[in-house]
Amino acid sequence: MTAANDRRPATILAQALGWIDEATGGLAPGIQPSSTFLRDADNQYRRGFSYGRDSNPTYLQAEAVLAALEGGAGALLFASGMAAATAVFQSLRPGDHVLAPVTMYWGLRKWLADEARRWGLAVDFVPNGDLAALEGALLPGKTRLVWLETPANPTWDIADIAASARLAHEAGAMLAVDNTVPTPLLTRPLELGADLVMHAATKYLNGHSDLIAGVLVTARHDAAWQRIAATRHDGGAILGSFEAWLLLRGLRTLAVRLDRQCATAQHLAERFSGHPGVVRVLYPGLASHPRHAVARAQMQGGFGGMLSLRVAGGERAAIALAARLAVWKRATSLGGVESLVEHRASIEGPGTPCPTDLLRLSVGLEAPEDLQADLEQALAAL
Repeated sequence: MTAANDRRPATILAQALGWIDEATGGLAPGIQPSSTFLRDADNQYRRGFSYGRDSNPTYLQAEAVLAALEGGAGALLFASGMAAATAVFQSLRPGDHVLAPVTMYWGLRKWLADEARRWGLAVDFVPNGDLAALEGALLPGKTRLVWLETPANPTWDIADIAASARLAHEAGAMLAVDNTVPTPLLTRPLELGADLVMHAATKYLNGHSDLIAGVLVTARHDAAWQRIAATRHDGGAILGSFEAWLLLRGLRTLAVRLDRQCATAQHLAERFSGHPGVVRVLYPGLASHPRHAVARAQMQGGFGGMLSLRVAGGERAAIALAARLAVWKRATSLGGVESLVEHRASIEGPGTPCPTDLLRLSVGLEAPEDLQADLEQALAAL
């Protein structure tokens, strides 16, 4: 019999590693709401729990599932994706040099450009996926961390994780990968050489738009991981037990959700490529994508549920198109069961590298025919 964490990802997810409640035999994970735990008579904590900021059985189960999915040595839950990502940078030392892509989640890019520099970090941005630019920007002995996001929000640029890991390690740096969009069902960065993986668990991992959470997964329990764990403990950016339970509930349907979302996104990308109302469809599953071959090599089972349309007529036409959509909902976020559309440049504001004619689409679980028809009627109205 194979161990629970050696089984295929869909089985790990559906059964949450196969744990059963010992007291009741319940198949559904329980919630442990307590913030504090009883000491033994001799002042020890043999049950392994002392105070909720350090550990709680509810989120330890979710962390174990996520570590197994990524093939990691351990995982830590955080109160948000931003809390998880910034904990990595806050665990570094003043004067350390970090590299991040020009195209990435805007909230983290802005934090790196503003707050991280106030922490004393030296931050440079390089074009996502440009290995020559990455190699040229690395400072051996000074660069401590390279951050990747692939596919990169919201243009869905692709970076070669394995090649980036080799360059980072040769310079003495760690490689961290934002794996929010592909999830470990499509891409396993640790197997490609990454040291850390981050997820905004709010998105696909939870999948129901009712939770804010983040997670980090490590390839090994080393000194860098211990500093990150201490940053979470000292800063207190932990997840509550109810939120951890919601995340675990959402994870159990991830495989079937993502399979449907990938198929629909691929269909829509192919359908609207060449449409007279669309300048370009941005989706790594299209053969026309400049790094489609890299995406195909490191993404298994699909190319994700996110795509973007660059709309003919520029910014005003893009915003007008979003306003005419009825099935697609105008809202921030991604990865939920409902399909969302957003004009990213106006959301990100001054300084954004996002094209002003771009609409970001997060594909949900609606009938593909309805999503297609809604886009067609809106484009026809323009």
